[in-house]
Amino acid sequence: MLTLALLLAGPAAGLRAEATAAAPVAEAAKAAGENAAPLVTEYAPTMFHIGPLPVTNSMIFGWIAVITLCVFVRLATRKMNEVPSGLQNLLEAMIEGWDNLSSVILEPKVSRWVFPVAVTFFFFALTSNLLGLLPGVGSIGFGPAAEKGTAFSSLPFAIEHAERPLLRPATADANMTVVMAAIFLVMSFVWALRYNGPLGLIKHVFGVKVEANKWVYPLLFLMFLFVGLMETLSIVFVRPLALAVRLYGNIFAGESLLAMMMTTKPFIVGLAISLPFYFFELFVAVVQAFVFAMLTLAFVGTLCSHSDEEHSH
Repeated sequence: MLTLALLLAGPAAGLRAEATAAAPVAEAAKAAGENAAPLVTEYAPTMFHIGPLPVTNSMIFGWIAVITLCVFVRLATRKMNEVPSGLQNLLEAMIEGWDNLSSVILEPKVSRWVFPVAVTFFFFALTSNLLGLLPGVGSIGFGPAAEKGTAFSSLPFAIEHAERPLLRPATADANMTVVMAAIFLVMSFVWALRYNGPLGLIKHVFGVKVEANKWVYPLLFLMFLFVGLMETLSIVFVRPLALAVRLYGNIFAGESLLAMMMTTKPFIVGLAISLPFYFFELFVAVVQAFVFAMLTLAFVGTLCSHSDEEHSH
């Protein structure tokens, strides 16, 4: 189950290299005396290189999320009991819940294909979202020295707000969510071809899905051909984009909102106004992980199902 999560943390590296080019823009803006750069930048800063491979703070965080998942599963399954309790009970409850939900949405054989991927998306996104709310994530790092007179002004690194934070939630980096959506896109085609066959998939997308006599059939064929083209656009572009942008947008917006509130002076005021939103972000972290996995099941269900009309033929 965790194999896919391990893969998610690596392939995004190539996509992130382009994002680092945006860093000089923020530096130039400040040098020119313009408005300061946003507290949370769209790009993930590069922390170091492994040969030609740039390693960003979100990549490091993704590895930490995967390791955390592995440790959690190991602790939960170290001593399996027939009557589960503690972490084993929590893990089994989540797995069984998703298994039941998958079985309701998808046919049994399709559920067996999709369930491992969907539940891995859920656990990885949930772990990344929740770990991203830990104190220090997105704030401790390297950047301008703290203002004189503050509790952190003597430290060699920034702790109130860092231009290059040591850690950034993986799901707050668009490259990671795009990779997750790309994996979904590839696997959905694999499952659709396996379920329908090449010709069956074409018929499923473009075929006339209602009974009609031979005189009306040509008009219906043209209409469903247009509908099929729109469906193809949705399958190839709209659905993956919706998955990637929904998860990234919500987590990135939450990071930006909390960073803005926590930098409000004095510190106690910033802390007071940010606490309600912090608990709201806990809710968002769980909901967005659930939505990503749920949409994975729902989108596959539209490709791997037979309508009543197809059964009747």
